[in-house]
Amino acid sequence: MGEFITSGQDGLVTVVTISNPPMNQLSAALLEALEAEIDRLDGDDGTRAIVLRGGGDRAFVAGADIKEFPSLRESAASNEGGSARRIQKVGQRMDAARKPFVAAIQGYCLGGGLELAMCCDVRVCADDAQLGQPEIKLGLIPGGGGTQRLPRLVGLGRALLMNLGGDFIDAATAYDWGLVEKVVPRAELDDAALGVARTFGARSPHAIAVLRELARSTRDLPLEEGLRREAEGFRRCLASEDGLEGVTAFIEKREPNFTGH
Repeated sequence: MGEFITSGQDGLVTVVTISNPPMNQLSAALLEALEAEIDRLDGDDGTRAIVLRGGGDRAFVAGADIKEFPSLRESAASNEGGSARRIQKVGQRMDAARKPFVAAIQGYCLGGGLELAMCCDVRVCADDAQLGQPEIKLGLIPGGGGTQRLPRLVGLGRALLMNLGGDFIDAATAYDWGLVEKVVPRAELDDAALGVARTFGARSPHAIAVLRELARSTRDLPLEEGLRREAEGFRRCLASEDGLEGVTAFIEKREPNFTGH
């Protein structure tokens, strides 16, 4: 794991740093290490929220590793999907996790990097960041979720503007479009992302897991079915140990001690 991925603990938050200089490109080995680390952290009771960031000062992640493109052609010819399928797989593992993810985006966040950031629950962005899906400029399309996750965040028209043109947008535009939830000066990025993650980490892990699953599973369902599942999720939380602890702590005017059960 250490060659491409490093993790550091900050209380109940684990900060995962992607490191593949100079631009933190997503290689097959890096994606394999990242998936393994996400799997480990999802089973770690000492981790309640995860910050995902890029190492160095140039990029969060600036897309796939171009050096692997010849082998990607071979895997594409054999219908294996190459790096696109690997990025999708990491994203699906993040979707299935019980822990929330916060992306700390700096510099360039492009292609597979943006697709990875979109898998996070919340995106905190430095004010100098550039975001985009430039695959069309190579005669390609986004393959790690960019044609599916991006429209769900910014709407179909804006997603097509980014995907069909391939041009970058700045942090202010990304915020206006709903692609990122917070924009801060570059020097404040790590603290801002940690602050969001610490807030999530202080909440009930059981309720967090129920809420994350509900948000994803009901996204494309009719309202009536979504409301039914929401009521069922509320019932499960109310019947949980964390639900009892939270209500009791409120009544007793103290901070709750959540355990995730």
